[in-house]
Amino acid sequence: MASPDFEGHAGQDGDSFLYFAYGSNLLTERIRQRNPSAEFLCVARLQDFKLDFGNFQGKTSQRWHGGIATIFQSPGDEVWGVVWKLNKSNLNSLDEQEGVESGVYVVIEVKVSTQEGKQLTCRSYLMTNYESAPPSPQYKKVICLGAEENGLPQEYQEKLQAIEPNDYEGKLSEEMEEVLIRGKQKLYRT
Repeated sequence: MASPDFEGHAGQDGDSFLYFAYGSNLLTERIRQRNPSAEFLCVARLQDFKLDFGNFQGKTSQRWHGGIATIFQSPGDEVWGVVWKLNKSNLNSLDEQEGVESGVYVVIEVKVSTQEGKQLTCRSYLMTNYESAPPSPQYKKVICLGAEENGLPQEYQEKLQAIEPNDYEGKLSEEMEEVLIRGKQKLYRT
């Protein structure tokens, strides 16, 4: 495992950049679906931010059938997530996945703390113009699986598990169902 010890503008260093994930991209299967270069670097904490779920412009996500994760500044709160190291060749695919061009999310630069107390500068995303809305049970499951897979603090995992989802009972897209199935299989392999 690489050592989280380099700094740079938005976590960029040569051919790679650092990305702080706090939503569905916590799950390895999900991030690598469109960003195959993603390497787990470490678990980290974003201080003075809070996790929320919402619908961009009040419209429910057709992919996830409920609110999708975002963060907002909130003094005293914290968001735990995963720092991924990605090749710059995946910059466009990550921005595309996050809906940057369509204005759903904007790119932000955040400073996160590793569990060892090091500071890292990372790329992350913040949803714009959204209305708070609960996530679908399936989307929540992807986030909880990613948190478990990557060893986010137990107290934070319990906080994620306590999130009240909406009542969507249908299936996700075939692509997202496969991500969920492969994520579960990888995590619970005996």
